[in-house]
Amino acid sequence: MAEEEQVVAEKKPSIVITIAIIAVLTLLAGGGGWLVGNMLAPPPAEKPAEEVAKAEPAAGGHGEGGKSAAAGEEVAHISTPANGIVLLDPITSNLAYPSENRIRLEVALMFKGAADVKIAEEIHQDIMAYMRTVTLQQVQGPRGFQYLREDLQERVDLRSEGRVTNVMFRTFVIE
Repeated sequence: MAEEEQVVAEKKPSIVITIAIIAVLTLLAGGGGWLVGNMLAPPPAEKPAEEVAKAEPAAGGHGEGGKSAAAGEEVAHISTPANGIVLLDPITSNLAYPSENRIRLEVALMFKGAADVKIAEEIHQDIMAYMRTVTLQQVQGPRGFQYLREDLQERVDLRSEGRVTNVMFRTFVIE
């Protein structure tokens, strides 16, 4: 009798029970992730009824040739003077050394309060003059780019007397 009890005690759990346990744990993990995701992420903003009503007739008209409503709409730029962000004209200049290399920047300025176009133009000219004094070795690598960002931020702070809070690089190309 003792031998039969040992055989029953040594029997391994079946594969069905193992699969069931894994399935339950997977469902618990998925539910927990969904719960935490809903707690951390803000809910999506709903469109007002007026915008939905305006969008529906435009999408359902005849003669559009299969275009979607989103393809015909233009995305609003975040860089507007009303937002306090001014997108400067692209800056293209030769580097100081080697002079055959060129640099192209697109920079946006974030102002405290209302944007001042006159200050933005002065900053644009100042950045262009500064970029003509920069060498390729100064801007190589991530550390060089960070130093360039800091130098430009310092120049902008001096020129704007603290009215510009951030200098945002949109593009940075060296050829």
